[in-house]
Amino acid sequence: MINVGIHGSTGRVGRLLIDSLHKDTVARPHVLHAIEDFGFTTPKEAIVTNDVAVLLQKSDVVIDFTISIGTETLLENALKFPTPLVIGTTGLNEHQLNLLKEAATCMPILYSTNMSLGVAVLNRLVELASKSLSDFDIEIVEQHHRYKKDAPSGTALTLGEHAARGRGLNLDDVRISGRNGLIGERTKDEIAIMALRGGDIVGRHTVGFYNDGEFIEMNHTATSRDTFAKGAIKAAKWIINQPNGLYTISDCLGL
Repeated sequence: MINVGIHGSTGRVGRLLIDSLHKDTVARPHVLHAIEDFGFTTPKEAIVTNDVAVLLQKSDVVIDFTISIGTETLLENALKFPTPLVIGTTGLNEHQLNLLKEAATCMPILYSTNMSLGVAVLNRLVELASKSLSDFDIEIVEQHHRYKKDAPSGTALTLGEHAARGRGLNLDDVRISGRNGLIGERTKDEIAIMALRGGDIVGRHTVGFYNDGEFIEMNHTATSRDTFAKGAIKAAKWIINQPNGLYTISDCLGL
């Protein structure tokens, strides 16, 4: 039996992780990290703590779906108490990404902006299309619920990185995230990533390749956060058997 720690157990995905782990025959929700109890039912056998060090020491693997500062705290503590990690938090800044890389030298870490199989495949398709359709303009649109705090989404940025990689470009050099006023014609290498927010949209990403006379659009729609929870559990079972290093969901799925 794998003892799974959940960092952010009171969040939307955290609660789904608890439910999914209850049905799993290999893993179980063993340690739940909660700053405060919001009144949901916790498993009888689980430890509930607000101490990240306890979370790490009592777990075989920790799954993190929090906010960027929460992930930063987790990584700082993991450097003292190395434990395999699965991190799905988005919106990490440069310091936090560097901390992630540093921690990965001491333990295996799977970091992915989206844990779904469909998005992992879409990333590969986007890179292939970008390379093959070199004269096409690339535009990415992402849609999420009104409560999402970071924009563009981590998934959209990852899709943009794959699109840029297909053309040998650095996304930071060619990305734009808004157009307004008399801005002139679109540049050839420009990759636009636009964010829409509203309602209860779980997540929708569209990558379009546009040329004179034709265009191709690739879509992925998440209809339930269960997709992310199930992907994270699959990743947790996989990462505990890996050597130290930084991995993605694509590595876990063999893509």
